Amino acid sequence: QVQLVESGGGLVQDGGSLRLSCAASGRIISRYVMGWFRQAPGQEREFVAHISWTGGSTSYTDSVKGRFTISRDNAKNTLYLQMNSLKPEDTGVYYCAVKGSMFEWSGEYEYWGQGTQVTVSS
Repeated sequence: QVQLVESGGGLVQDGGSLRLSCAASGRIISRYVMGWFRQAPGQEREFVAHISWTGGSTSYTDSVKGRFTISRDNAKNTLYLQMNSLKPEDTGVYYCAVKGSMFEWSGEYEYWGQGTQVTVSS
């Protein structure tokens, strides 16, 4: 059974920073693409960023480019999201997820964490 546990969320002022972590167990994540998603109140969950199994390739949604950095430490089985220059519109529940197929960008995200709340005040 795969478990993903996010941490690091909280309340921060406009322009502040947070670092989210996602600790994985039950799967060797070094073989899988992982991603961060977020869901604002009353809205659907949206993609934020993803990273290849080696960490050598990343992609971001346009609204966070230049402000957020996704990274991973496969030795620690942990995924990170460094968020700088936070804005009120970044507020939401942030989820990490891992793909179901090894060494592939395609396919669905199979496992999800429970989420961590990020609130950015203006």
